[in-house]
Amino acid sequence: MSSKVHCAHILVKTEKEVNNILERLKKGEKFSAIAKDVSLCPSKKRGGDLGTFGRGQMVKEFETAAFALDKGQISGIVKTQFGYHIIKRLE
Repeated sequence: MSSKVHCAHILVKTEKEVNNILERLKKGEKFSAIAKDVSLCPSKKRGGDLGTFGRGQMVKEFETAAFALDKGQISGIVKTQFGYHIIKRLE
C-alpha cells in the first residue's frame, strides 16, 4: 500500500455544482481545465494539483478517497467540511 499519493482536486460548495462537473468530465473535458475554471481551492491555479501528500495530512473523507484511487482514476463525489470534491490521482 502506498504511503503517499499525488492528486489533484476540484472543490465546490454545492451538490448541484459537483454534479455539473461530473457531467463535464463524462463529456471529455480536461480535469485541469475544469479545476482552473470553477474550483474554490487555491490549487486551481495549478489545475487542482495538490502535489504529493501522505496519510494524516488531509481530512479523513478526502484521504480515504484519494488513497483508494488508482493512477489516472477520478473519484466520485467526496463531501467534507470544506464542500464537495472530485479527486484525480495523478501518480
